[in-house]
Amino acid sequence: MTVLRWIERTLLAAGIALAIWCAVVMIEATYAQHMPVPPPPLTITQTLPGDAGSARVPPAAGTWLARLDAPAVEMTTTVLEGSDDGTLRRAAGHIEDTSLPGQRGNVGIAGHRDTVFRPLRRMKVGDALDLTTEDRVYHYRVDTTSIVGPNDVYVLEPTTQPTLTLVTCYPFEFIGRAPRRFIVQARLVDEETRNPKAP
Repeated sequence: MTVLRWIERTLLAAGIALAIWCAVVMIEATYAQHMPVPPPPLTITQTLPGDAGSARVPPAAGTWLARLDAPAVEMTTTVLEGSDDGTLRRAAGHIEDTSLPGQRGNVGIAGHRDTVFRPLRRMKVGDALDLTTEDRVYHYRVDTTSIVGPNDVYVLEPTTQPTLTLVTCYPFEFIGRAPRRFIVQARLVDEETRNPKAP
């Protein structure tokens, strides 16, 4: 009887600990998804190549970089630096070694298919994507969607045209580690400076 009571209390404690852990993860993800876009700077300064201090230091993992909006599929997500599991559990993540949001080239962003990037399954060619950074809003239009293997990293190679590449696992309904990747690639069609007085 004592052994059964001990097992019962152990299982109850484990259940309570698991419930608390799940609540913390959900609260953290909700907070990350609703992080406000920082106000734009009052003045935008540009450093010329060759100037002292012009070297860009990569942002630390988990740093807020942008907000990604896909109105056609009702998707809005915060974009943090990094594509590790901890970052992707909270938000979409900028894929290391691709262009940063706001830079020319190929900006790679990853997200989980069962959380922030679930709406991508409804994305179509021609749909709009907006990437809002601290000082600008970049307007993209979807050029292609494709399904590739997990090692087909050519989709993240540098491009001469400003490109946004979204990566998530595929199939969307697969249980366990999905065998393929769903790719959305979009090209930049317009950009605008954010007003410092805007929210």
